[in-house]
Amino acid sequence: MTASTSSFGPAPDPRETPRAFLEHLYRVAVDRALPLSTLGAHLPKPPKGRTVVLGAGKAGGSMVQALEALWPADAPLSGLVVTRYDHIPPRPEGVPQRIELVEAAHPVPDAAGQQAAERILALTQGLTADDLVLCLISGGGSSLLVLPAEGLTLADKQRINKQLLDSGAHIGEMNCVRKHLSRIKGGRLAAACAPARVVTLTISDVPGDDPAVIASGPTVPDATTCAEALAILDRYGIEVPAPVRAQLQSSGLETPKPNDKAFAGHETHMIATPQQSLEAAAQAAREAGIEAHILSDEIEGESREVGKVHAALARAAAQRGQPFARPCVILSGGETTVTIRPRQPGQAKGRGGRAGEFCMGLAGALMGVPDVWALAADTDGIDGVEDNAGAFVTPDTLARATAAGKKLSDHLDRNDAYGYFDAIGDLFVTGPTNTNVNDFRALLIL
Repeated sequence: MTASTSSFGPAPDPRETPRAFLEHLYRVAVDRALPLSTLGAHLPKPPKGRTVVLGAGKAGGSMVQALEALWPADAPLSGLVVTRYDHIPPRPEGVPQRIELVEAAHPVPDAAGQQAAERILALTQGLTADDLVLCLISGGGSSLLVLPAEGLTLADKQRINKQLLDSGAHIGEMNCVRKHLSRIKGGRLAAACAPARVVTLTISDVPGDDPAVIASGPTVPDATTCAEALAILDRYGIEVPAPVRAQLQSSGLETPKPNDKAFAGHETHMIATPQQSLEAAAQAAREAGIEAHILSDEIEGESREVGKVHAALARAAAQRGQPFARPCVILSGGETTVTIRPRQPGQAKGRGGRAGEFCMGLAGALMGVPDVWALAADTDGIDGVEDNAGAFVTPDTLARATAAGKKLSDHLDRNDAYGYFDAIGDLFVTGPTNTNVNDFRALLIL
């Protein structure tokens, strides 16, 4: 077997240490999406006037530091970017700070995010045609860049955001609502920058890599409508104040559309995508002598159900060598959802995110089949709002959990993946990774 090498050294032998091998694939995928190695190829030349940097997202800290390292030292550079709490990486030695970084809450917005959004919008005042605005956008920006539409309070936005997160709505639906209930999302930030040229550098965390969906597209045109936003709110039973509902009904909160002249001359560059990270992980597996198969980087759906589908593929490969011959790795990405189940009286509140929920569905459907190992984790290092990135599934997951007094169905009923995998030492903890290309799933069949 040929050893695979990366910035983390040779890949562990998958047969001897399957968990370490899966973690290596995750690290390779994350490394492929780090801004310092991807941003430089997409930078424009400094303009005649000022360069103002604006942005939001969980990768904001690392994107800012990469830009500061790569931008000419004698060219003016200033601005403001907001990222999640505890997501500013240590400053690289010898790289002076030129762009202000502030922190705010995710996934439910807070006052710090609103203050940052107000300041970012204020920085667009007085821009000229000689100026350049570099917008650094990554996943999480929807919550971090919060500026409620007229008639809405921050408390309203917090409630609506939480209800959307709990509803099982997919990311496109959530961001359609967010864009129409905002004064900065859905292309409004770019429109405010006129007449300056806007270049958006973005890291995709959404299925299909649509820049209009990433962070609710603050710098790109929006093709969705007020009517669609209202239909989504009604579909999930989410109330908005009567004056806001009236504005949605009358299209009074409409966003700038693709034919709007405000976007003339603007550019958008995708500096990292889920597919690129999956391909990097697949290459690392092949270099270690394990064939790799990428199902898709756009998988959506209820997390536990997606786990069951992956289990069916893994069982078929393990037991019949179909559709993939063993040994192999099955990789996938995308953004699944978790619908929060109602709690019974006296029932403890569950903890966990999409990756953990996927792993519970996977473990239950695998039913202890031998020689199948798995890791599911969010590439930003945070599964939901917890301190883990995801979890491992092993051939003896169910047996060890039963021995620890944990019943899978109980934890599924209250969406408590964290409690289930914590009890058997199978949480995967990385801390913030300083990038975000969404879900990463790897199943190893030996």
